[in-house]
Amino acid sequence: MAFRFKNFFCLSSFFCHLTLVFVLLFCGLTSVARVRLPAIMGDQMVLQRDVDLNIWGWATKGEKVTLRFRGAYYYTEGGEDGKWHVRIPPQRYGGPYTMEINDMVIRDVLIGDVWLCSGQSNMETPIKRLVERFPEINESNHHMIRYFKVPTQNSLTDVKEDIPPGERWHSGIASDVMNWTALAYFYALESYQHNGIPVGMIVSSLGGSEIAHWIDQKYLKKFPELLIDRHAIDSLRLAQRDRGADLWTEEHYNDSNWPIVQVPEFWSRPQQTHRGVSYYRRSFVVPAAKEGRHAKLYLGTLADSDSVYVNGHFVGSTAYRYPPRIYDIPAGVLHAGNNNLTVRLRTDGRDGGFTPDKPYKIKLDDLSIDLVGEWHCQIALDQDKIDGYKSRLRHMSQVGSGLYNGMIHPLRDYGLKGVLWYQGEANTADPTHYRDYLTSLVSSWRVHFGQPQLPFLLVQLPNFMAKDTVPGESNWARIREAQFQASKEIPFTALAVTYDVGEWNDIHPLNKKDMAKRLFLCARKMLYGEDVVASGPQYQRMRVDGDQVVISFEQTGKGLAIGHGKKLQHFAIAGSDRKFVWANAVIRGNEVVVSHPKLKDPKAVRYAWSNNPEDANLINKEGLLAVPFRTDNW
Repeated sequence: MAFRFKNFFCLSSFFCHLTLVFVLLFCGLTSVARVRLPAIMGDQMVLQRDVDLNIWGWATKGEKVTLRFRGAYYYTEGGEDGKWHVRIPPQRYGGPYTMEINDMVIRDVLIGDVWLCSGQSNMETPIKRLVERFPEINESNHHMIRYFKVPTQNSLTDVKEDIPPGERWHSGIASDVMNWTALAYFYALESYQHNGIPVGMIVSSLGGSEIAHWIDQKYLKKFPELLIDRHAIDSLRLAQRDRGADLWTEEHYNDSNWPIVQVPEFWSRPQQTHRGVSYYRRSFVVPAAKEGRHAKLYLGTLADSDSVYVNGHFVGSTAYRYPPRIYDIPAGVLHAGNNNLTVRLRTDGRDGGFTPDKPYKIKLDDLSIDLVGEWHCQIALDQDKIDGYKSRLRHMSQVGSGLYNGMIHPLRDYGLKGVLWYQGEANTADPTHYRDYLTSLVSSWRVHFGQPQLPFLLVQLPNFMAKDTVPGESNWARIREAQFQASKEIPFTALAVTYDVGEWNDIHPLNKKDMAKRLFLCARKMLYGEDVVASGPQYQRMRVDGDQVVISFEQTGKGLAIGHGKKLQHFAIAGSDRKFVWANAVIRGNEVVVSHPKLKDPKAVRYAWSNNPEDANLINKEGLLAVPFRTDNW
């Protein structure tokens, strides 16, 4: 009996092991494609509160996707296009939470306010540059504010569905805060300390970028010089396609109408002289007695790189011109009668071809098949044409939409509280259309994100460069004017005036903290419903009173005041000759009276109209700077 039990347990163990082997083999053969998430979704992310949440990704068609979040289950599957979407009902702020998507787990998720921060280098100034000025950064202990930097992706040719991988969300604790950019950090901190709601800052910006790069092509149609040359792009795509891929290497492909060339030789005739990819094909006869035998292929040396096929079977490749080409033709590839040899040759210079006085043959035991003589040749990819189209596209460096396509479009389903926009320096060379560009940008992004009232908080350009000794023209002032005009004309848009926090000798001022305070003051009034004064005095109208000009303002708060010093500065006045001179200016109630002792018939006034109007000091009693203005439109 003991013997029988022993055999029974041995047999049971054997069958268990056998079953396990089959299970493992079956699982290996039937592995399911992994669901993929967009690069912006991961641990420590912040999702927008009080709106429908879109969670999306990619999967094979029909693949089941289960999302678990805060005790609820959501089901979907991969669609025809390989995408899947889940919509989660609006959530109150809080966290941290865990989100599970099939076998993936996203931890430490917060629900709060998410801001998209964009523009150029001042939006992406690293926080590490500010540590000496603001040493409290080193002791940051703010886990409820988070930051994500969108990697640079400039795409002139088409919109991207995802951003490049590699970045992750960072919190505001000291060990992580050096990954932040400065303005995003101070804004997030200002917001969280004021209202206790978690904050997520997504920074999608690029130093030196002009505003047109961030605008959808559909909103640039009235600016033909900014439109992408679609013909050049389509032509480039076509030219970059290897016409012979997966076709010209087939054994029975009909190449009878291809040009005939001599092998071996370097290109000598003009029609042969080109850079790119060519296919060379030749048939050869194998006797019945040698059918299926292993053989050696000798192709001398080729300029520059090659891939070689026999009867459609890949037999070898070499990456550059000098090594001898000796490839094995495996047993079973050759057959009796006509066989085919195809060489895909890529040439980088204009001396391509087959090197003369080298062996070109197939050695099949005691049989040698000579490959010297006539071959058929066809160009599959012309590098000169490709370079020509690329040159045309390089001339399109000023056209719009590349950064929109690569760094804004992929974020379209991510819910936002609003946008912080800090840009304009790169457009000071020609401010003519900046107001229209900014209007187009706001319109295109609101449509793109599906939020018709998506708030925009704008940073007006700060002061920069040496101070003017006499009044003059200023492109920086014209950009500031365009920014202000856009903020007045576009609903749900506000402007932070900053011409006192710049640095005359550094285009990247370090005082991002005060900028953030002013931006958040705008948010408090516009988004959080607080009864606060968020703007300094704004020019309303002028009237001439004898030899004086009287300027009226709105947004005066508790009244006009002088910010520093004892008298108003940086007012300029001009007569009909349009020559501006520094003026005397005094506050009278909620108006400013401007004059000059030598000017009896004034026509226009300007205030803070220069590259660096740091001395301008008109404020309201809440301490907010008056917006720069000019009354002339000459």
